[in-house]
Amino acid sequence: MTRLISWPAIAAVAALTASCAPTPDMMGSGGDGARPEHQCFSAEQVRNFRAGGPGQLYIRVMRNQVFELNSSGGCTDLDFTQQLAITPDVGAMAGGRICTGDWARITLPASSAPPRTCRARVSRMLTEAEIAALPDAHRP
Repeated sequence: MTRLISWPAIAAVAALTASCAPTPDMMGSGGDGARPEHQCFSAEQVRNFRAGGPGQLYIRVMRNQVFELNSSGGCTDLDFTQQLAITPDVGAMAGGRICTGDWARITLPASSAPPRTCRARVSRMLTEAEIAALPDAHRP
């Protein structure tokens, strides 16, 4: 008797295997000064945030790194919110890590309405010079 394996099962195994692969930030920079292609952070590491321009959010993570996120619309009132939650868009399949180029969900609590959720793409990690050049109102 032969057993057929479904394509969704194969895709799930491939996704889980890929999520365990080492990323450049896990392996280190190698001392050549080149920035890794994908910089990542965990949602639990977010320590502060500030809104930039419309639909733009800067977050600071534990290692004093600042990431820029750009929303795809629907992220209104980012400049007025006092707290938010950031989660990977695909759930916690990759251990909650969010990398540049990934989509994340931003949840904004509201006192009189249900929480609002919008999507934002992690566009880049800022360099120390770029962080220093941010206006004070945008620097987390």
